[in-house]
Amino acid sequence: MSDQTKPITHAIREFYDQNVSLEWERLDRHPIEFLLTKRVLDQYIHPAQSVLDLGGGPGRYSLYLCEHGCQVTLMDLSSANVEFALSKASAANLCLEGLTGDALDAPSLLPNRQFDHILLMGPLYHLLEEADRQCAVNNALYLLKPGGRLYVSFLPMFSGMIYYMRNAPEGILNESDRVFFEAVVNDQSYGGAAFTQAYFIRQADILPFMSQFALEDQHILGQEGILAQFENCWIQQSPEVQQGWLDMAYALLERPEFLSYSEHIMVHGLKPKGGSR
Repeated sequence: MSDQTKPITHAIREFYDQNVSLEWERLDRHPIEFLLTKRVLDQYIHPAQSVLDLGGGPGRYSLYLCEHGCQVTLMDLSSANVEFALSKASAANLCLEGLTGDALDAPSLLPNRQFDHILLMGPLYHLLEEADRQCAVNNALYLLKPGGRLYVSFLPMFSGMIYYMRNAPEGILNESDRVFFEAVVNDQSYGGAAFTQAYFIRQADILPFMSQFALEDQHILGQEGILAQFENCWIQQSPEVQQGWLDMAYALLERPEFLSYSEHIMVHGLKPKGGSR
């Protein structure tokens, strides 16, 4: 971690320490991401397998996988997030291992450990430097068993546009937000002030970034499918209509022409079985 990165890391840790409940409730307020991502994970992750949820926040996915009989370790930058997740696990009589740590330091915090699956669904949202993003993925691969699957999530540039159009349309007039909008117009990525310090990547840069790493059977998908922009309408529908649209969105998750409809984009793939640490 560079000296330039340290104050940013402190600001991000402080943000999540102060907003544990808000982050836990985020997937209640925006359930489509959680519902569709669980369906993706269910395809690959099976009971009794080991999972590292690296940067897993207050443990929504960790606890879900615990409920399904997985051996789950949650690591997060925020000690408050980890404590919250462990409390939730204890209340539900679930076995969850939790520790506080930075994805950039993960191998030293988990010596002699390897996992069947690793979720890296958060750290790349906040690593503003390319070298740090590369380090986080390489650390996850180091901790992944040969033949194991890695799940990496990104905030694409258009996710910010979806947020503004759906939740804060007046933001288009805010001088403080002009830098982000100019980056969209100029087809650039953006790293800097947002809900906290955050990195939004050009959608076209995601697969080239992931091509640096030894991953087989790569899939790219939108975690909200086609529904993120229509979430407010979807929430008001009957359970039957909601399920119908979830099924449609799931069927279209990997269609490249629809990726920009999502606020989160995931790439997942296998570490080669003949690969070394």
